[in-house]
Amino acid sequence: MTHTAIQAATWAVCVAAFVLILWRPWRIPEYAWAAGGAVLLLALGLIAPGNAWRAVRAGTSVYLFLAGMMLLAQLARQHGVFDWLAAVAMQRARGSQLRLFALVYGIGIVVTALLSNDATAVLLTPAVLAVVRRAKVSPLPYLFACALIANAASFLLPISNPANLIVFDGHLPSLGHWLHIFLLPALCAIAATFAVLWMHSRAELHPPIEEANEPARLNPLGRRARLGVLLAAAALLTVSALGGPIGPATAAAGLAVMIFVSGARWRPMVSALRNISWGILPLVAGLFVLVRALEGVGVRALSTCGLETAARWPGFPGSAATAFGFGVAANAINNLPTGLIGAAAVKAAHASLATHAAVLLGINLGPNLSVTGSLATILWLMALRRENIQVTGWQFLRIGMLAMPPALLLAVAALQITGR
Repeated sequence: MTHTAIQAATWAVCVAAFVLILWRPWRIPEYAWAAGGAVLLLALGLIAPGNAWRAVRAGTSVYLFLAGMMLLAQLARQHGVFDWLAAVAMQRARGSQLRLFALVYGIGIVVTALLSNDATAVLLTPAVLAVVRRAKVSPLPYLFACALIANAASFLLPISNPANLIVFDGHLPSLGHWLHIFLLPALCAIAATFAVLWMHSRAELHPPIEEANEPARLNPLGRRARLGVLLAAAALLTVSALGGPIGPATAAAGLAVMIFVSGARWRPMVSALRNISWGILPLVAGLFVLVRALEGVGVRALSTCGLETAARWPGFPGSAATAFGFGVAANAINNLPTGLIGAAAVKAAHASLATHAAVLLGINLGPNLSVTGSLATILWLMALRRENIQVTGWQFLRIGMLAMPPALLLAVAALQITGR
């Protein structure tokens, strides 16, 4: 097979895999298409087995991080913590939809920051939906708030998004350094996204709601799960502050909280482990292999050239071009593979920290444009369909076109102050 034929075949297999992951035909799970694409690359000789294995092994820290976060989020869901949070918001709203909307948005920030964007999109969303259905108000403003804050707050802390670990190639900055760079951009993105959502939904948020009659309560196991998650978050932030390995620490924290909540009883532990979406691990491993194959046929060179070109532009224009470029790419092929490409390009281009940070902003905030932008948003859409709520790609795009550009522009502007 000629070099040109190898390039064409590699592109064909990888693009087809990305499309099938996003489209998910015949309800075949995403991980099957990612793993299938990787196996096909190997079968056709488009990637060497050793190279594929190195790509899979490079994601070890990411797999551990995902497994730990999924376990923590599942324990919180299993013992009613998300339902309790939504009920607290309803109770504190005191009949005001605007107050309820702000509370749901604030809870989304906390859940995203401490348990990652996937937890907000997949586990908080159904709890919020149940509450707004009882309140007999339009659910869409609250559901879009869950989806958009899952991405807008996903770089508030290093542990808020698995993409953060991917973009920094498993070596996250320490917590203090992270906050110095990303806290102000994250706050700007969160505020801008809230403002757009409120302006877009203000007519639907005007009618009052009935006040909740029943107080929000957690049973003893729920209180234990809440405490366990908070302790785990504190431990992970301590590890981050000390510059420790966040992936293994997250997995260890998940196991420790599971034992703490279950009291070492095996049945609750088995139940928690069984209900985790383990398919995300082969999905990410397959994406690592697909992206490694693309790097070998010019993607790394192309993205590196783009970064080097943008880096020659002064200050804000260069950072904005980088952020929007990777943001658009995330909507085309999803933010996880885009993050892998961005990490490789940053390393190859010996890019500055400001450029590296701009790449991360694009990969975290860019997905608020469309439903294909991030895995969290795709999972959010699937969670809504299970609840018989239909949100079309066009509905999301109409809000995304209003929310994403100003949030990303403000975040990049703030980065000019913090990322120097």
